[in-house]
Amino acid sequence: MPAASDADRIATARVSLAGPAFAVIGILGFSFKAILIKLAYSWAPIDAVTLLALRLIYSAPFFALMAWWASKPSDAEPMRRRDWMAILWLGFIGYYLASLLDFMGLQYITASLERLVLFLYPTMVVLLSVALFRTRVGGRIWIALVLSYAGILLVFEHDLLVTSDTHGFWLGGALVFAGAFCYALYLVGAGPVIARLGSLRFIAWAMLTSAVFVMVQFLLTRPLAALAAPASIQVLSLVMALFSTVLPTFLVAEAIKRIGANRTSLIGSLGPVFTIWLGWWILGEAVHWIQLLGAALVLSGVTLVTMKPASVHRLSL
Repeated sequence: MPAASDADRIATARVSLAGPAFAVIGILGFSFKAILIKLAYSWAPIDAVTLLALRLIYSAPFFALMAWWASKPSDAEPMRRRDWMAILWLGFIGYYLASLLDFMGLQYITASLERLVLFLYPTMVVLLSVALFRTRVGGRIWIALVLSYAGILLVFEHDLLVTSDTHGFWLGGALVFAGAFCYALYLVGAGPVIARLGSLRFIAWAMLTSAVFVMVQFLLTRPLAALAAPASIQVLSLVMALFSTVLPTFLVAEAIKRIGANRTSLIGSLGPVFTIWLGWWILGEAVHWIQLLGAALVLSGVTLVTMKPASVHRLSL
């Protein structure tokens, strides 16, 4: 009898650890995406549109399988015309346009700065809710916003002093910031659709929709032969598709199911830390104490924003 009790406790402990483990691994996968993009740019003369197209070509079959699997249960909500229209718009703004701007921005700025700027999107969701829905926020949220943007300004000021390409620096920062804003717009509109369809089915269809937009742009602006990139770029694209797109999407969705959106969002604060460390380790990006201070301010502000009942689902680009 005691042995059975011990076995039950071990099983319970494993189940309770699964949610946080899924969240950590998923966030690490998302954080690794910027590193892979920077490696691709340094290894071959490839542009953002072609690299994004390769990423989605490799990931689309998995999202198609995910969409089919999520639609299998007999109690799954049927897809209505309004759902398809919402997915079309949200896939365009949240996964096509936001990702394209992010890929373009990474041609000019470091991976660590990109992740910090992108990490501001929960604060943008709050500001959009205030502007569009007249949502009232308390003093804690305003303090969080001040901390977050003060941290970004601190990092920007430092990086601006050491960069040799001021124009490219501002352009890259603006592109990534615009991508984060597009993703915040997506999150503001995605909530009701996710509630109806479920997160996995919605994300799968939104990603497939974005793949269509990417391929249309690619075919209109690039020769088909551009997809025949060097083998090293093909491998990077495959790794990006599997380990920085498909797998983290599934793991973070499972983490939200097991431990809730709030705890998953808080674990998501590790994202910029992972990227800063990976950027230093793999890309040789310099790390200064001012950057670490700015990152700490951003993390503190975003954590304050996400510590609320209606937390943002942190499913990164």
